[in-house]
Amino acid sequence: MRYQRQTVLKEFGVAAQEKLSKAKVLVIGVGGLGIPVLQYLNAMGVGTLGMVEADTIDVTNLQRQVLYAENEVGAPKLATALGKLQAQNSTTIFKPFHTFLTRENALDIIAEFDLVVDASDNFATRYLINDACVLLKKTFVSGAIQGFEGQLSVFNYNGGPTYRCLFPTMPADSEIPNCNDNGVLGVIPGIIGNLQALETVKVITGIGEVLSGRLLLFNGLHQSYQNIKFKLVTANLERTSLEESYGSSPCSIGPSIAIQDFQKALVNKDNFQLLDVRTVLEYQEYHLPNSTHIPLADLGFHQAKIKKDSLVYVICQSGKRSRIAQQLLLEDKISVINIDGGINAYKGLLTAK
Repeated sequence: MRYQRQTVLKEFGVAAQEKLSKAKVLVIGVGGLGIPVLQYLNAMGVGTLGMVEADTIDVTNLQRQVLYAENEVGAPKLATALGKLQAQNSTTIFKPFHTFLTRENALDIIAEFDLVVDASDNFATRYLINDACVLLKKTFVSGAIQGFEGQLSVFNYNGGPTYRCLFPTMPADSEIPNCNDNGVLGVIPGIIGNLQALETVKVITGIGEVLSGRLLLFNGLHQSYQNIKFKLVTANLERTSLEESYGSSPCSIGPSIAIQDFQKALVNKDNFQLLDVRTVLEYQEYHLPNSTHIPLADLGFHQAKIKKDSLVYVICQSGKRSRIAQQLLLEDKISVINIDGGINAYKGLLTAK
């Protein structure tokens, strides 16, 4: 039997395999994240796979989008991936959509499927997916990557927290660039994409504990994983329509400061608290003097260390985790400013002198 190596698992079995065979999963994006998701769900026997993609293969994709080959540069991603996936498993029903997900087509496309895998690379699409899934009462598995890091969560699962419960408002394009702007190590999308596939299987079959209400953070340089808990904001389930537009938002998650301006605050010895939310190892390797160290994963347990009557600057390695910390602190009415670029930008400033 084709799926014997997983059906012999007593926690999985034939019943779970039957659930996979009847499942309809939509994967939005056939790039670095979407490729491992599609390959593994296809190999494991998910009955119907939808694919949303309108891009073509670029030579810069080959470093991480490992389904594609050099002689396919310039070809449509959707058709190229579809042919290879059909050869991998001829029993799968494929529903390709040669388009980008838009406000006009999102509800119609997503309505056909049981759950959604967000393998996109931009915030506009993520917020659109979230809002459509809330309206349609669909679960979606979300992954994101940048540099040496990745993050993962499952949203809107059984009435659980949504994407907007973690990130209420869309950041401006300039705040957190995608991998095309800042780069990503080729293997990172494979790691996060495989974890997305795993969460998808868990949602479908009911095995294990689904990553709902928790944000998993992966750091490839330190081979570390952190879990950040976040709560449901019930108002986010009461959506009645999509937004009028999912273009760039002029308002950010919270205020930020350029590293040059923060250095001036250091030199002038302004009155503030500097909060470093990196891991213990990162902090031990290098940190700014007089900083308060609370790893992001422990932030909820040690907020007593934060001076709530003072201005708080929050820093991490690249500016990504500090954004998450900022959002959590803003919910507690703490005046907090994110330091753009983090320790990496600070070291770069020192090197440039």
